[in-house]
Amino acid sequence: SVLKAKMLDKYVREEPMIRGPKFLARLRSHTVYENTPVKLICTVDGFPQPIVKWSSLSFVFFFLYPVLSAAMLPKIHYTKINITFLEKFGPVFASEGGSASLTATMTLEPNLANLQPEAQWYRDDERLFDSKWVKIDTGRGVTTLTIPTLFKDDEGLYTLRMVTKGGTAEHSAFVSVADGPPPVPKAPGAPMDIKIHDANRDYVIVSWKPPNTTTEGPILGYFVDKCEVGTENWAQCNDHPIKICKYPVSGLFEGHSYYFRVRAVNSHGISKPCRMSDPIAALDPTEFEKLHAKKLGGKLDVVSYHDEVEGEIFPYPVSEIDRTYVVLSWKAPAYSSKAPMWYFIEKCLESGAWQRVNTQVPIRSPRYAVFDLAEGKQYQFRVLSANIYGNSEPSEPSATIETLQLKGVPSAPGQVIATRESDTSVLIQWAPPKEPNNLIGYYIDQCVKGSMDWESANHKPRKNTKFVVSGLTKGETYVFRVQAINEIGLSDESQESSPLTVKAALTHPSAPYDIGVLSCDGHSMVLNWKKPLHSGGSKIKEYYVDKRRSGTTMWREIHIPPVTERLYKVEGLTEGAVYQFHVYAANLAGLGPASKHSADFTCEAWTMPEPGPAYDLTFTEVRDDSVVVEWQKPVYPGSGPITGYHVEYAKKGTSEWTTANQTAVSHRFHKVTNLEVGTSYLFRVRAVNAAGVGMASMASDPVTAKAVAGSQEVSCVVDEKSGDIVMSFESCQISEGSQFIWKKDYKEITDFSKDHTTISKMIFTNADKEDFGTYSVSVTNTEGVSSSHTITAEELAKMLALSYEIRHPIIPLKSELAYKILERGRMRFWLQAEEISSKVTYKFFANNKELSGMGHDVSTGIIEFIMDHFTEENEGTFTCQITDGGGKAQSSLVLIGDGKSGEFETLSGLFLLQFSLKTAGLYKATISDDRGKDMSQIDISGKGASAAELVISCTATGIQLQCHMKYYTSEMNITWYHGETKLSHGEKTVIGGTPAMATMEVIEPSDKDKGKYSIFITDPENSHKRTLDLSGDGQYSLSFSLSQYRGKVVGGLPDVVTIMEKKTLSLTCTVRGDPKPQVSWLKNGADVEPDDQYVVSLDQGKFASLTIKGVSMEDSGRYTMIVQNKYGGESVDIVVSVTPKTQPAPAPAPAPSPAPPKAAPGRGMKSPTPTRRK
Repeated sequence: SVLKAKMLDKYVREEPMIRGPKFLARLRSHTVYENTPVKLICTVDGFPQPIVKWSSLSFVFFFLYPVLSAAMLPKIHYTKINITFLEKFGPVFASEGGSASLTATMTLEPNLANLQPEAQWYRDDERLFDSKWVKIDTGRGVTTLTIPTLFKDDEGLYTLRMVTKGGTAEHSAFVSVADGPPPVPKAPGAPMDIKIHDANRDYVIVSWKPPNTTTEGPILGYFVDKCEVGTENWAQCNDHPIKICKYPVSGLFEGHSYYFRVRAVNSHGISKPCRMSDPIAALDPTEFEKLHAKKLGGKLDVVSYHDEVEGEIFPYPVSEIDRTYVVLSWKAPAYSSKAPMWYFIEKCLESGAWQRVNTQVPIRSPRYAVFDLAEGKQYQFRVLSANIYGNSEPSEPSATIETLQLKGVPSAPGQVIATRESDTSVLIQWAPPKEPNNLIGYYIDQCVKGSMDWESANHKPRKNTKFVVSGLTKGETYVFRVQAINEIGLSDESQESSPLTVKAALTHPSAPYDIGVLSCDGHSMVLNWKKPLHSGGSKIKEYYVDKRRSGTTMWREIHIPPVTERLYKVEGLTEGAVYQFHVYAANLAGLGPASKHSADFTCEAWTMPEPGPAYDLTFTEVRDDSVVVEWQKPVYPGSGPITGYHVEYAKKGTSEWTTANQTAVSHRFHKVTNLEVGTSYLFRVRAVNAAGVGMASMASDPVTAKAVAGSQEVSCVVDEKSGDIVMSFESCQISEGSQFIWKKDYKEITDFSKDHTTISKMIFTNADKEDFGTYSVSVTNTEGVSSSHTITAEELAKMLALSYEIRHPIIPLKSELAYKILERGRMRFWLQAEEISSKVTYKFFANNKELSGMGHDVSTGIIEFIMDHFTEENEGTFTCQITDGGGKAQSSLVLIGDGKSGEFETLSGLFLLQFSLKTAGLYKATISDDRGKDMSQIDISGKGASAAELVISCTATGIQLQCHMKYYTSEMNITWYHGETKLSHGEKTVIGGTPAMATMEVIEPSDKDKGKYSIFITDPENSHKRTLDLSGDGQYSLSFSLSQYRGKVVGGLPDVVTIMEKKTLSLTCTVRGDPKPQVSWLKNGADVEPDDQYVVSLDQGKFASLTIKGVSMEDSGRYTMIVQNKYGGESVDIVVSVTPKTQPAPAPAPAPSPAPPKAAPGRGMKSPTPTRRK
């Protein structure tokens, strides 16, 4: 064995040991005398050792290998270098004039300095080398191909092949080069692939390929340009556009070098030129054939011309035939004169008459292109040589040559078939045209189904009848068509392919991995494994498990029916035996490869008191510094129930595990925080019971702490229309088959809105207080897109309150319930809403008794009720309840006391402009209709009581005491008292009235305003007193309390606000009222319309705010907030001053206010004094 090992070491070399024979020291020349012995010596090399034989006097060596058996030959070993691409170049989509760089990084194993692989780059299987068009740089595991300036000639499939003695690793990607911006709109794209053929002393033949014209008009022809090397002067070679993609350029100067380029022409203009050709010299290619060299020894050569040999002119067959020209060549005659010689060419058409070809310059080369021939005709040619002394006899005529006839463009290609390739590419195949007519290649067009917007899939003709179209949109549906092309132009389009949706082709899944044991009872084992990394484009349907005894090679299938879960109990095992397992995965495409076999598992019963390992670790909500880990509870619980879990993590490549939670968590998920962005981590979980911490789970795959690009978070709002609480999530990635999985506290929820777009919603239609918690969502078939949102109990309470308000809205009213006395004792009650629908319903109550007979007008929003006979028995509280859709409204009216009598008196039609003692007396009024007549009289002589009893009425700002009087004169004096205190007109009490009624209003009554109120009415002769007890315990308690419910501003707003421009201003205060008041805002007396800059909100009916985003100088002014409900309201003013950014904010000057402002309860800023509104 030692000898064998030494033999192997001996032959482990990269170069083969077997090598051919060669001379290391050759024989030398010897000069000797006749009959003198001579010794010839040389040194030879070779393996195996060669056999040397001498051949007579010629001294020619023959090397022969001895016959060796196969056993005698040494075994050759090559160093196997494994190449793994770390980063690969992908498809490139660029335009002419741009640049492209293809880079691949790789690792070499082993990485030997003297055995580095060779990087070979190919375009469409043609090897590329470093040039002015392409730059290649390779070294230290990186190779880069750079194209500084792109042309359509550079389009193609680029392949990198890393070549070693032990094999080749390669990667390919397509580079697409579209037409650059044309010189004029709708001009054609530039031609491409210019070639130079048959270069001679004074002419060359130029050919090229036509551009695709998917969106441009048809090409009318081409212009060919030339430029002499060393200059920048381009000259046009043809005066009129030529229609075919081949043109002979004549009139060149012998020995000069030229560049050539081509431009296409259509009805809109001329294209940009194609990439110029490589330089070509105008030389006679036969000149080098005439040179003969003889080596005389050492470095001396003798060069002679072929002309020194005599001969005749022998025509050769033509080297090229086209529609209008042929290229002739012949063997030059024997010529020894020093006089210059040239040639004449004659042609003969079918008529038999010979015509000399008109050449502009003498023909000195035995090769020439004859132009201006007729298409499809038969010709013969002959050649004459000439010098200054005369012409030779003509050569023998050539064979009959028939020029080509223009057959037109190819016919349309056949059926086009599109098949799935990848998520962004499709394989297109088609049948070739039945009439190819010198086919050059094909152009493929693509179009989104239904759009009719065709685009070029390739910009350089493809020769094969299949092509992979790259750069498509995943999930989009496309149709394709193909055009054939020759030197004349493009064929008709083929029929369109059947529509095809772009998605990856189905393949079998990759192998499962990481097989582990979760429990063992001595006769069975519970196995678990990780699902394949690649599903093959289809859901994995089943798994197959095989087993074998450790040390054996025979695998045995454990079960006949496949398993669908990644958890399987293997039964019927032998206690104490050691087993290995492997697993297959299968999908619709078939069975995948087997996994790597598991480690050796001994079938011994687990008896430890601690729990077994958790399994199936999954990861969601991966962010730059955190990740959420979920897992399944252990199959083996140990000696007692599991009480919690610890999560551990370690950086990839290390073995230092850190416990993420020192206190065990009871649930099966945990958010690990304080991670380093961009760092990869491994995770594992340990279960805990009363006995201690159990076995660690199998380590997870590496997880990188980096958020998915474009990832968003879950939003939670209350729908403004339905009042539903809606959680929504918009995925930044989506693919076919992607599903949204919602969980509450990481337990799956199935009742949510399924959306086939990128947005999924979970709607709480009947949310309750127990719905708080953490809600998470993940999207399958993506790169881990997921998010979560935690709803706290406080947040849920606010959303429930807002939901209730939306679902039970208040219909806004233009006017509250009012009344009007009509003729014949009828009473009209009415109110007006802002807007009502035809489905509005309403109820009318008089003293809690529902009355019928109401009507409405949808156009005006008025709802009314006519009471036919209103008497004193009907006085009391009147209420109207409205329901329209989800909205409701209610308005009440209190009619008590003699309030209605005054209304009747105002209808009498007798008006006393100024009442005094002169107008005193007894007044009578008589009314009559078809039912009869009635009379009423009033004594205003001053001899009786003139004032009625005091009554109370609710107002928008408080309560009002009213005293109706039969008459009022200027001599009368009215005084109001609260208890023994005389009242005067002011902010708290407003004294007023009319000739028919004296009033006193108490603003915002409180407990201290309770008590006895009196009015004293005196004139020169009499004095009258009326008293009303407002203790709050009698019949007026309702009116007293209703005034407490009007809309009010509690506080929170300053008098003056100064803010710098571009900032955000938020005016917020607390309001109060029952029902909840409505809030509106004015700016300088005009309504503030909410928009993106002005945001108006009223949260829970208590917190009103106006937010102005990005304030400017125009936002300065006086802002008014109005708070009002059906019982009244008030308004406050705030002065806003906006200062420029470059100036310091001036100290705010307090605005004058009618009364000292009061501080809002619980706040530190002053609130402006509200103004009462009715």
